[in-house]
Amino acid sequence: MPPKKAVEDVTSNVVAFGRVRKNLKMGCVGLPNVGKSSLFNLLTEQSAPAENYPFCTIEPNEARCAVPDARYDFLCDLWKPPSMYPAYLQVTDIAGLIKGASQGEGLGNAFLSHIQAVDGMFHIVRAFDNDEVLHVDDSIDPVRDLNTIQSELCKKDLDILQKTIVAEEAIVRKAGGKYKMLPLFTETTTKIKAMLETDKPVRDGSWTPAEILLINEKMQLITTKPVIYLVNLTMKDYLRQKSKYLPLIAKWVTEHGGTPRDIVPFSIEFEEKLYALREEPTKLEEFMKECKVKSKLDKIITEGFTKLGLQYYFTAGEKEIRCWTIQKGCLAPQAAGAIHGDFERGFIKAEVVAYQDFHDLCEGGKSMGPIKAAGKYRQEGKTYVVQDGDIIHFQFSMFLAFLPRTKRLLLASKAISAVPKIAKD
Repeated sequence: MPPKKAVEDVTSNVVAFGRVRKNLKMGCVGLPNVGKSSLFNLLTEQSAPAENYPFCTIEPNEARCAVPDARYDFLCDLWKPPSMYPAYLQVTDIAGLIKGASQGEGLGNAFLSHIQAVDGMFHIVRAFDNDEVLHVDDSIDPVRDLNTIQSELCKKDLDILQKTIVAEEAIVRKAGGKYKMLPLFTETTTKIKAMLETDKPVRDGSWTPAEILLINEKMQLITTKPVIYLVNLTMKDYLRQKSKYLPLIAKWVTEHGGTPRDIVPFSIEFEEKLYALREEPTKLEEFMKECKVKSKLDKIITEGFTKLGLQYYFTAGEKEIRCWTIQKGCLAPQAAGAIHGDFERGFIKAEVVAYQDFHDLCEGGKSMGPIKAAGKYRQEGKTYVVQDGDIIHFQFSMFLAFLPRTKRLLLASKAISAVPKIAKD
């Protein structure tokens, strides 16, 4: 009998700019005195300094905030387990940039390196008039501010690109003809340079998977990072849901590769008022009825989490409800690996029910009986793409999980008949 076909490892099918990991970070970016540190404090319930002068923040502040989710709340209320773990968004408060930051103005090079360390940006845009809050350019002009930040980030990326090219050329010279510059590298860097020289972010280009992998491997470009534009309004403008600056900002964003969803108007003044009333529920309820608008903090958190290309699935039971953060497009074995690496190595199958199916069919109980009866409880294999909000139970082989990788590959390639017998014993 001919040997069985070798079992191939199934790898992730996610190809995107940036790092592949679950604890990605959003950084608060913008000019000085636009509300970055105040927003950071509200999101994370921290007390980072937020004073009315430029460069109050020097070293970045880091914290995390729970991702709000009614699905998670429902599962926790249903099971009431002793342990409950929501998903978290990591947030970094980065000092303000000014014009000339890419040449070192205002400690700009240090601050730009802090932006390199995050994976996405909350670009806070000042759209409020207040003579008591200083503006580094002495006037309020959101479009000018947007151009300033984007220009500085593109200039920094040009510097990173040039250093990368020089380093690759040095490798070629040192190899003495044994190594040549890959055509893909030359074509990709030429394309990047043309974009950056016109202040166009790299994320707005059209890229093949091979080009994306090359950029991820060779360069740490800032303008590949996704952006959400948070427009900080006065409380008066936020309550009436209108501002003379919003149409100008929306026009700029859509002309520079963004979409309307990338713009989130909010008000630090309004959010701080809500936070001050958090321990006075009666006054808070009266205030909310009077103003007829809601807080945008939950939306900012969920949009930031989504913009990073993250999602999560649930494990649910009597002992624990937990959200496991993974990348969108993640396959079942890699999703199991979020719990423990051994789960990925020994993955056999995933027992899956979509959250909405469970919610609609559970009849207020914890049993999977009604879900199974309706045919909504599925068994999925290695090629299953995990969906946001799936409730999953993994099955894996302890035998395969703890075998060294070389032995696992040898067994798979030769399909040794003794494997089932050993596992059974």
